[in-house]
Amino acid sequence: MSVDLYDRDFLLWTEEQAAALRRAGETRVNAPVDWQAVAEEIEDLGRRQKFAAESLLRQIILHLLKLQLTRAAEPRAHWRKEVGNFRDDLHKELEDSPSLEGKLDLARVYRYARRRAVRDLPDWGIDPQHIPHECPFSLDQLLDEDWWPENRHGLT
Repeated sequence: MSVDLYDRDFLLWTEEQAAALRRAGETRVNAPVDWQAVAEEIEDLGRRQKFAAESLLRQIILHLLKLQLTRAAEPRAHWRKEVGNFRDDLHKELEDSPSLEGKLDLARVYRYARRRAVRDLPDWGIDPQHIPHECPFSLDQLLDEDWWPENRHGLT
């Protein structure tokens, strides 16, 4: 079962293995293994995968905000290509760990994406006041390779 879960949902496997190691550590006090540290290291593998997925999501959000808010026409094709690449990478993470999607905190990810947008988007002529305080995109939209936000200046 454990090997099968490893192949189907890596994040869930790391969580289950960490819990099993902690239980084993409680019953095998004479074993020369630092069960707690080993469990934390395995758990950390799952956290890193979640961090990677959230990083991709932040990049998708930032690029979609550029596409939605800027008057700039020239870099739009590049931004769309980048969003497609980030979406592909994120879909790979979610295929490897289906339970990961339910653990993504979109509101938290958006707060960090918005901070970056406030720093970066003035370079594209976007007043930070025009950057929404709450995420204007749903997770389904962010993951949908065919969905694009409407540009507020009518650009495509």
